Amino acid sequence: MAGSTESASGARTVCIMPCASRGGSMLSLRHPKSGEQASYILMGDDLCEVNWFKQPFGSWFLGDYVCEDGGFYICTPVDPIFVLLPLFAFSHMSNSNDQGKFRQLDELLYVDGYPGYQNLISIARNQMQMICDVKEIGSELFYRLDDSKVLSWLYCKVEQLKKTFPQLGKNYAAQEERELLKDIILMLGEYVKEPWLKLLCRQLNIDIEEVYANPSESTVASVSGETTLMPFKTMEVNGGNKSDKSTKGRPPKKLKTQVESQNIKDMFRRATRSGTK
Repeated sequence: MAGSTESASGARTVCIMPCASRGGSMLSLRHPKSGEQASYILMGDDLCEVNWFKQPFGSWFLGDYVCEDGGFYICTPVDPIFVLLPLFAFSHMSNSNDQGKFRQLDELLYVDGYPGYQNLISIARNQMQMICDVKEIGSELFYRLDDSKVLSWLYCKVEQLKKTFPQLGKNYAAQEERELLKDIILMLGEYVKEPWLKLLCRQLNIDIEEVYANPSESTVASVSGETTLMPFKTMEVNGGNKSDKSTKGRPPKKLKTQVESQNIKDMFRRATRSGTK
């Protein structure tokens, strides 16, 4: 589902969201791989990541307005476990002789400067047992990350993507299994840090250096070209320092409806008629 939104500066932008979405809450969380600030939308029990996509040339027609910036925001569903895994791994504190401590969710999901994680407690309660050991003491639940469960969960992701990738095009469908696995590991590497990828590669009998050294043509084609896809930060919507000026120091242009403006459909109709005479 595509629609237009209006930012704090008054500029209109295009946003693409899942068809079943009915609005949600914007959360500022850390990106699971880079740790940098990124934006997500929580819609019920579904979490979507927000990315910004732009081609070098293009504009949008939004009613009577022309949006000069042809970029748009795209909200895609993401498994919340990807987002929560770094927090549980940080609290793991395990070594060869220590499996780590059991902790409550409100403690695990407390991140200074990121109160949005508290909105994910109900999701964590329903899903984190997939990668954690859970103890119940009285009416309270305590969680501890289990490395073997994380690895099993990642392996399930690999199996799911092995079925999905061949449907993306002829290049993926024609790949040998080993090349396909390397592409899958690269994709998971966008959300999972390298220590987990190394464990996964070991289970799949693939050298992680080989994965990054020789990416397949399909993977290179999917991330190259004259387009840009990058995480979107909430502060860009809220205006950051709440200033009405753009990054270049100039006030943003205000969109105005033109007087006696004509519908673009009518322009095409006239052009068609004149061409048939």
